[in-house]
Amino acid sequence: MTELDPVIHAQARLRVVASLSALNVGDKIAFPRLQELLAMTAGNLSVHLRKLEDAGYVEISKTHRGRTPATLVGLSRRGRLAFEEYTEAIRALLDPAPPKEQP
Repeated sequence: MTELDPVIHAQARLRVVASLSALNVGDKIAFPRLQELLAMTAGNLSVHLRKLEDAGYVEISKTHRGRTPATLVGLSRRGRLAFEEYTEAIRALLDPAPPKEQP
């Protein structure tokens, strides 16, 4: 049986990664917009993003829009692959292959 990735498996981080996976490869979303989509507090989202960033699953960049600081979040290539493997593992758990018949 495949083990589920514990970094992604936490409910809040799963929601973050699932949301980011909907973006096109290389695209990023503004932190406040992600916070709004997930209905999470800034502190809670920051904690989970840090864990995902430490695992190499998300990329966070700080920039400016005019004079206003902006934090952008995107799923890294490694994160996208980890999420694909995670979803395959979940599917395997939910719909296991039938046992092979013995000759």
